[in-house]
Amino acid sequence: MNDFLGVYVWDVDGNRYFDFLSAYSAVNQGHGHPKILATVKKQAEILTLTSRAFHNDVLGEFEQYACELFGYEKLLPMNTGEFDRS
Repeated sequence: MNDFLGVYVWDVDGNRYFDFLSAYSAVNQGHGHPKILATVKKQAEILTLTSRAFHNDVLGEFEQYACELFGYEKLLPMNTGEFDRS
């Protein structure tokens, strides 16, 4: 694949396909969504990535919002990666 836009992907020969895989649900919103790209660009100009090991000014606000939204007392946001059930 060498090009992506919305729900479509193109291979190196120019053949267009629907992206039914969606990067294992990581891009269900489609590729290149303008609002998402603008938000990513804005955030990357501030800070691309940080660890929970370091204090930042938005983690607490996010945790409070998510707890209230889902009715949790507390949470630990994380990416667990792939899970091998074998």
